[in-house]
Amino acid sequence: MSNGDRHVVIGAGPAGLTAAWELTRRGCDVMVLEADDTYVGGLSRTQVYRGNRFDLGGHRFYTKSPRIAELWRELLPDDLLQVPRISRIHYRGTYFPYPIDLGITLRRLGLRSSAAVSASYLRAIARPRRPEASFEDWIVNRFGRRLFDTFFKTYTEKVWGMPCSEISKDWAAQRIRGLSFSSAVREVIGHRRDDDGPKTLISSFTYPRLGPGQLWEQVRDAVLANGGEVVHGTRVVRLHRGPTGVTEVETHDGNRYPADHVYSTMPLRDLAGVLEPSAPATVREAGTALGFRDFLTVAVVVDHPAVFPDTWIYVHDPNVSVARIQNYRNWSADMVQDPTTTCLGMEYFCNRGDDLWEMDDSDLLRLAASELDALGLVDAERCIDGQVIRVPDAYPVYDHDYERHRLTIRRWLDESVPNLHPIGRGGLHNYNSQDHAMMTALLAVENVLDGADHDPWAVNTEEEYAETSSGRPGAGARLVPQRLMR
Repeated sequence: MSNGDRHVVIGAGPAGLTAAWELTRRGCDVMVLEADDTYVGGLSRTQVYRGNRFDLGGHRFYTKSPRIAELWRELLPDDLLQVPRISRIHYRGTYFPYPIDLGITLRRLGLRSSAAVSASYLRAIARPRRPEASFEDWIVNRFGRRLFDTFFKTYTEKVWGMPCSEISKDWAAQRIRGLSFSSAVREVIGHRRDDDGPKTLISSFTYPRLGPGQLWEQVRDAVLANGGEVVHGTRVVRLHRGPTGVTEVETHDGNRYPADHVYSTMPLRDLAGVLEPSAPATVREAGTALGFRDFLTVAVVVDHPAVFPDTWIYVHDPNVSVARIQNYRNWSADMVQDPTTTCLGMEYFCNRGDDLWEMDDSDLLRLAASELDALGLVDAERCIDGQVIRVPDAYPVYDHDYERHRLTIRRWLDESVPNLHPIGRGGLHNYNSQDHAMMTALLAVENVLDGADHDPWAVNTEEEYAETSSGRPGAGARLVPQRLMR
């Protein structure tokens, strides 16, 4: 229950709103400060353009936590759909199933290409790469150079903006586990597999009828109904602190909000630089060393109701810049305003300041239309409208020093600012999914209100929610690309 303390939440994304919801549900005085003028949900918001609704990337609702699943059902009891997952890889005019089924893949490649793939594999077996250190090493050793170049290299480098030779092999071992070239060959020649086959990503998922933003709008409304406040258009620029921690949160407009506890979802690298008095130089330097991969979505309205059957397509073709294409109608028919049209999300991964990020919206719309045409998916002239959304700080970069920098910041915060509670993907610099972000918020609130000793920093590092069709949890942590130390 409330003890009169003032709780300030920075950011109205999944973690911030979950913290605010739990705090207000338990009678606390809560102020949420959100930089966006209109939307809540952060990376999980749903944009609306002329009646069309679209995600910033696709946001499946899938969790191994009964607590999170029940929260979703409680907030949207009548609007949660069960959506079949249909996703494929597009490579040079041909579709291949994803998760990759090597038997089907070899058949679709044709006899000559399959022979080349097999020869490449045999060469890799005869002369494996040693030491096996990188993502590239791991894939080539198990599938051969030919399959690596075809199905792994281009997409991975589009997303992370670094060569596969600089990405840790651990990411491949976790994301592509269970696949075997030899089992695929047995399937091609008609032999029955002697096991259940490789583990695959989940075959269906829950999704709100009007997109993920529908959930977060509902959470915001619940926070308001419980007596909390949500202030839009307020960018935090300073956290004033005293001997026991943060005392006030200052926003860009000069307002100051007294605080007994602060829950921060702002990027950890930014947090390290907004404290007053300043954090030590080592902490500030650790913050500036943390990197993010940025992202933009070009939502394209197409004057055709059924473009392709997939919920999304991975684009491995090196001749186009788009990395992934979402078909929002296939997530939920209510995402599209006009039933005679389709709304597609063309997803581009980039860094602020590069050519893609700086391109004019009109040029990006033309690029998206031309790439849909080049891929043979949609004629360019059928792309009749669209909108561009740029998303900074979308994906925390895990280079070989990130954990050291993160630990430097965390240790200082624990010691010097104990009432400041980082949560969420950006706040913890952790490659969290939506449910993980929510869990970090719930655990932080329990630490404050109940005197619990949870470690929100460890969510999604000690135990993974494996997205397998069997529902069995995986044994390791969620792994993302890490630069190698050579």
